[in-house]
Amino acid sequence: MNSNHLLLEEPIRMASILEPSKPSFFPAMTKIVGTLGLKSRTVEIISGCLKAGMSVARFDFSLGDTEFHQETLENLKIAIKSTKKLCAIMLDTGGPELQVVNKTEHPISLEADTNVILTPDQDKQATSNLLPINFHGLSKTVKKGDTIFIGQYLFTGNETTSVWLEVAELNGEDVVCLIKNSATLSGSLYTLHVSQIRINMPTLTDKDKEVISTWGVRNNIDFLSLSYTRHAEDIRHARAFLSKLGELNQTQIFAKIENIEGLTHFDEILQEADGIILSRGNLGIDLPPEKVFLFQKAAVYKCNMVGKPAVVTRVVDSMTDNLRPTRAEATDVANAVLDGSDAIILGAETLRGLYPVETVSTVGKICAEAEKVFNQDLYFKKTVKYVGEPMTHLESIASSAVRAAIKVKASAIICFTSSGRAARLIAKYRPTMPVISVVIPRLKTNQLRWTFSGAFEARQSLIVRGLFPMLADPRHPAESKNMTNESVLKVALDHGKASGVIKPHDRVVVCQKLGDASVVKILELED
Repeated sequence: MNSNHLLLEEPIRMASILEPSKPSFFPAMTKIVGTLGLKSRTVEIISGCLKAGMSVARFDFSLGDTEFHQETLENLKIAIKSTKKLCAIMLDTGGPELQVVNKTEHPISLEADTNVILTPDQDKQATSNLLPINFHGLSKTVKKGDTIFIGQYLFTGNETTSVWLEVAELNGEDVVCLIKNSATLSGSLYTLHVSQIRINMPTLTDKDKEVISTWGVRNNIDFLSLSYTRHAEDIRHARAFLSKLGELNQTQIFAKIENIEGLTHFDEILQEADGIILSRGNLGIDLPPEKVFLFQKAAVYKCNMVGKPAVVTRVVDSMTDNLRPTRAEATDVANAVLDGSDAIILGAETLRGLYPVETVSTVGKICAEAEKVFNQDLYFKKTVKYVGEPMTHLESIASSAVRAAIKVKASAIICFTSSGRAARLIAKYRPTMPVISVVIPRLKTNQLRWTFSGAFEARQSLIVRGLFPMLADPRHPAESKNMTNESVLKVALDHGKASGVIKPHDRVVVCQKLGDASVVKILELED
């Protein structure tokens, strides 16, 4: 595990810190995943989030049914059209999540130093000394002295809506616990987390499969966030399931690492998954507080070196109720960027927070500032060393394109791609300028009808740091036999100019296939 050092020119003028940042079309190179729900499902709010920098919309199926999420998604589609901002869709599975069943939804007050019974009998009513749960095997899983947390979305340790329990006694299927802190549970959804204990439930539950095969298929989801991924086999099982669901065989699977088991099998999970989500909420309970940063840095480094997106959660919890993050949270966002994260997930902050648009905007601004002092030179050398020699043809072209762009101070790198792989490889080397990925659609058939590929590939770039996709006209081939065929380029240059990334007299690095060869070109633009 290596740490990325800050790139700060010496001596830095402290007064320069106060200078306002220049506005740019792309708020930040680091992407923002916003969870849409209770407080963020109107066209107006979603449009605000898209303009503020959200590029992936997450739908969390731990809360709400398919009808609820479909209504939100229809509003997202309207917002995408009106703002002209691309946005990908992520389905987050419920997974083997233990929940407290509170049918009446009346608030439940729990008092420190008193007992509460956790029972699998869901017909019983939730009270201050009895909490029904959705799992029958808890008494066989835990032992006296084990720690159990119950909370609504957040386990911050200082709030009054989460409770910390200690197992005192096992009584048949019931678990008697000592309450360690006073709290009030209000609302219907309360998750239960048993620290460092394996829960014997499938990672992809029957309910998850039903949601994916109905809502997921209907909406061609770009990403599946696989909650509580514990083994590489979990990813293989999910991929086999998706492969039978038509277009969803293109859906990328992101492993959500939430417990010690996932952490222990991290390397083999990374090999199988398309990306990793570091779920620091639940993980922060399983790990001692002083070890959380160590896992984050090690995990992000491993993702960076193999060129798979690393996504960090739980960064600005306090913005759920406040307009500004705490100092520690602002620094945490910046450190996630400096560690090499591709994207930040906002959960409760946008799902039920009072300031969803402001949260996306604030996190984007912090990311943009951190990117300015990211030591790309050190990162580049580290990545090249990790890849080793001989490099593959594509890896060599990608690293050369980034090196050339930095040397000539190019304003953008334009990459033509059909699968998106070449563009992702360029982004892996973390260029300091945007990578405009021009995805060229390919014609395909299933013997019954013709369709174009490319939309999935374009949207799946929206979670990769520094990668900004556009879908090209299918009449422009990704591969060109003629060196002078500039029609392919014009679309991308016009897009770059319209978005304010490319200006007259700028230099642009272009990466494209010409026949059997891959070529890196440096263009100097005229007026």
